[in-house]
Amino acid sequence: MNASTLHMSQAVPSAGRLPMKQKIGFGLGSILDMWGHWLYPALAFHVFNIFLGVAPGLISTVQMIKVFIDAASDAIFGWLSDNTRTRYGRRRPFILVGGVLAGIGLPLMFAVGKDWTQTQYFIFMLVSMLIYVPVMACFNMPWVSLGSEMTPDYHERTTVMAIRNAIQKGPELAMFFAAQFTTLAFFNDAETGKPDILRGAQTYCAILGAIMVAASIAIFLLVRERYYEKLVSHTQTHIPFKDTLWRTLRCKPFRNVLALSLAYGLGTAMVGALGYYATVYYVCKGDVKLATQWNTAMGLAGMAFGFAGIPFFTWIARQWGKRTGLVTVLLMAIGAFIGDWWLYDPERPYLQLFACGFVAFTGAGFWTLYGATIGDVVDYDELQTGQRREGSFSACQSWISKVGIALGVGASGWILQFTGFDATKEGAQSPEAIFWIRFLLSAIPVVGLLIALAAILRFPLTEARMQDIRTQLEAKRGTV
Repeated sequence: MNASTLHMSQAVPSAGRLPMKQKIGFGLGSILDMWGHWLYPALAFHVFNIFLGVAPGLISTVQMIKVFIDAASDAIFGWLSDNTRTRYGRRRPFILVGGVLAGIGLPLMFAVGKDWTQTQYFIFMLVSMLIYVPVMACFNMPWVSLGSEMTPDYHERTTVMAIRNAIQKGPELAMFFAAQFTTLAFFNDAETGKPDILRGAQTYCAILGAIMVAASIAIFLLVRERYYEKLVSHTQTHIPFKDTLWRTLRCKPFRNVLALSLAYGLGTAMVGALGYYATVYYVCKGDVKLATQWNTAMGLAGMAFGFAGIPFFTWIARQWGKRTGLVTVLLMAIGAFIGDWWLYDPERPYLQLFACGFVAFTGAGFWTLYGATIGDVVDYDELQTGQRREGSFSACQSWISKVGIALGVGASGWILQFTGFDATKEGAQSPEAIFWIRFLLSAIPVVGLLIALAAILRFPLTEARMQDIRTQLEAKRGTV
């Protein structure tokens, strides 16, 4: 046995390996996570504003309220799944019920008439959100929590998240074509000849909803709850609801992870709109039709690069640990955003494909390794408290991540306004506005990434430390 083989055998003991069907089963949850959370926001303006004429302020107000509903729902279902005891486990019953209801409810989010008033549309959007968001939390919090407890092995956790993110590329592609599907000639109105976008959205959501129902059933059948079956159901006491937030936040390694996620998400979300405007007004000189064609190509390039990033950063993490892997991700992401200054080029517009691709490449690595660190934090917390609280940690990190992204998206419009962008100009913008769009597109993410880099460098749970924690845990309560 050579040194490399010996290292691998020690790093991934056979007791920590998972059957591939369980990894795939868990990965199928990304279908519901993607469509249940992001399909409605992606189509809301397209359907309610462009087709039905609802004021954009009403739509954005509902989206803002959604963050607060998310926060409460995530906390409740994270706590409930931590404390549930059934013959099927503590997560899987929620995954099944929440997933089936989420799939059925998806097309109902657009079950409106074409002649309603603004008030009626607003009330419907608000009420449907109040119902659907908790349904998604019923699925999502137990599912995310399950990812942290499927295996006790340091490296196998990275593999689980890598397979999940690879499977996620399928539902991402469906998201990408959602708006285009609603304008297919098949949905043209017989009288006007124009696309019936509402009917297209209802049809598309019904198709995807059926897939969500099938996926939730498959997850229930394929995945097992390793810690519940061997540990939690026998020894763990009730976890108070207040511990979902306050005791969770007292965990120092978890605060490092939250700072990492918040800095990364906020920094990148704040410039989410600037890349599109750089394409339209700098590269394409105000030609919106040409810009949308490049935007489509950039989306596909991002998917391809993102898919390649998963095995690349998984390999780095297996060789040198997740902390080193995340440091590599952040350093490469800083380089990618600095490179945007040169990759958005009117003389060579094809370079935009690399601008989008490099960001997607590092983004795939970040979310793969970030997700794999949560299980390590839970192990650390178990050593301190004697409890497995995956639901509490998942709920807390989910809420803070969503708030960070929401704040970033909310700030993006003000940042665009700061550049001097003038929406009344259909063609070229002023040189000053173009400069600030290009400069901030690079500068703001770099600041966020540097903060994230400082957070991960302070993260104490290295591979060696996690091996020590696992040894101590198994000496106290046995193997799982």
